Amino acid sequence: MLRPVSSLFVLLFLTSAIAPEPGLRFNRYFVAAESYESVGVFDVDNNDTLDLVSGDFWYEGPRFRNRHLIGNEPRKEQYYDDFSTIPMDVNADGRLDFITGGWFDQTLRWVENPGNGSATWPLHEIGKVGNVETTRAWDVDGDGVLDIVPNNPNHPLKYIKVVSPGVFKTITVAPTQGHGLGFGDVNGDGRGDLIVSDGWLEAPANRDQTPWTLHKEFSFGTASVPIIVADVNGDRRNDLIVGQGHSYGLHWYEQTRDASGQRGWTKHLIDEKNSQYHCLEWIDITGDGRPELLTGKRFRAHNGKDPGEEDPVGLYYFTWDVPRKQFVKHDIAYGPAGIGKGTGIYFAVADLHKTGRKDIIVAGKDGLFVFFNEGAMKK
Repeated sequence: MLRPVSSLFVLLFLTSAIAPEPGLRFNRYFVAAESYESVGVFDVDNNDTLDLVSGDFWYEGPRFRNRHLIGNEPRKEQYYDDFSTIPMDVNADGRLDFITGGWFDQTLRWVENPGNGSATWPLHEIGKVGNVETTRAWDVDGDGVLDIVPNNPNHPLKYIKVVSPGVFKTITVAPTQGHGLGFGDVNGDGRGDLIVSDGWLEAPANRDQTPWTLHKEFSFGTASVPIIVADVNGDRRNDLIVGQGHSYGLHWYEQTRDASGQRGWTKHLIDEKNSQYHCLEWIDITGDGRPELLTGKRFRAHNGKDPGEEDPVGLYYFTWDVPRKQFVKHDIAYGPAGIGKGTGIYFAVADLHKTGRKDIIVAGKDGLFVFFNEGAMKK
């Protein structure tokens, strides 16, 4: 004879069924007290070991204690005019260079790796593109080669192709853009679209000759760079994840369709208690085969002039809880400045020591750190 199941047992069973998995453990590792806001990871000296490149220095892996001078970037007020570190072999000499740009001199440039650990790295101007909030690399035209896409608020939206070693071509997409930039297939036609703060630009079949169509379906304000394009809830429609780069708020916008096929966007809260969500990455750091949202607060983005500037600083990852259809927040480093850690404007994720786990490398006005991924905490 079956006995009735107690309500307490049912409650315990349901609670355990939806309990989140244990979080990851990270080992915080200090690299430098420099205040550059961008860091990249690549093998500078071709010795099969990843190195760190941030501002005027590169740091030898695997310990990152020996550092080498790259150049002497002048300080602009409380910033260095260095807002991305995109690895790319621009001149096809077998050594990785990097792409960066500046807000103050409005110049996109590539920095040449000379292949000599004691030499400074030559600077090469790509073009005067307007104030560079930061820069990203995406294959905009679908030819299998990364293009450079700067976020230039109040200037034309464009992408830059490397057409031959050291030679660039600029393709203008729209006459102006705001604060915030993303890339991904919004309408499911197999082509990557560009997302800006006041809508998305539909990619034509011929990206560099046919006009892109702007769909003004939302307004995001001072949005993050990047705006993430991903199918968050598994309904086979790409959604958008947006942070507020200079205010409070982190949200995801669910793409919906009504009976007539009309597209809509439903706003869902991820976190409203933290500000300056300027830089986001959508990447699998738990090793479960599913991407997580990795982000945090950019420390002193506007040097004391943004909402929440005096709040604690944080670096977090968010997992997607399938049963509850919401994001779950996990702290990596949280607390007052010096205890927590900000994201800067461009951070990196890489398996630095070939452990099979992705580590997090973060620069910023609060220093350069590595957070080594030690795997899941035990239950």
